[in-house]
Amino acid sequence: MSSQPRPQRVVSSTGVHQPPARAITRLAGLALVSGGADRRLRRRRRGPRRSRAGSAATTAAEPKTTHGPCAYTETPDEPAARPVPLPPDPRRTPSRGTTRVTLATNQGPIGLTLDREQAPCTVQSFLHLARHRFYDRTPCHRLTAYPTLKVLQCGDPSGTGEGGPGYRYADELPTDLPPAPTDPTGVRRLYARGTLAMANAGPDTNGSQFFLVYADSALRPNYTVFGSVDEAGLATLDRIAAGGIAATPEDPAPVDGAPAQPVEICKVLRRH
Repeated sequence: MSSQPRPQRVVSSTGVHQPPARAITRLAGLALVSGGADRRLRRRRRGPRRSRAGSAATTAAEPKTTHGPCAYTETPDEPAARPVPLPPDPRRTPSRGTTRVTLATNQGPIGLTLDREQAPCTVQSFLHLARHRFYDRTPCHRLTAYPTLKVLQCGDPSGTGEGGPGYRYADELPTDLPPAPTDPTGVRRLYARGTLAMANAGPDTNGSQFFLVYADSALRPNYTVFGSVDEAGLATLDRIAAGGIAATPEDPAPVDGAPAQPVEICKVLRRH
């Protein structure tokens, strides 16, 4: 869902946080339809650092890029929310089979099945971040309840919808999603209940933020799908969604913002 829905900080995005406007941008990979308007669920991008003189800071060295097929690339202008090295990038990135993990959250467990065949580079990055405890003690900053976009967005340790791992990598976009029945134009696709996908800030800007679809949503197919949520996880998402979105003085009845019941990923557990 990605950081221009309010959409990346994406599903801001879909960030799960409050400053509602910023967090919403990191769902930067999610385009949503609301009242006939197209809005992106994106991560919010942070601008380049400025020097004291006010000009954009420059670095002498080129950003590091891994040499395998995934080409994970450092993003000096968007430093990591938590220190983490670039992921391993073997010449033969695993592209078969599934891996099961559980997001142990304060609202209950969310079991995920990661599909290497669908998105091998994305799965490799997610497991790398989990192994380095990047996601531990991390809020899910954004919850959406639009008629055509219902997601929880997580993965930013800063909780602002702007944070990431300090690197990016290319999209692995789905090609087999059915048309969204709510979109007569045929442009949007069905991101069905239980889908696990990456938020982004535009093409090929995947990082750490991801979104969990708790009800069928209509999005442009611009968000990498890399797995699914199990039934117990969907029950947890339903409880979170039922709690609603935190109201603000500016928006007493929001449909996009921080969950009213704060959600925190306490730990990511790999299941065997």
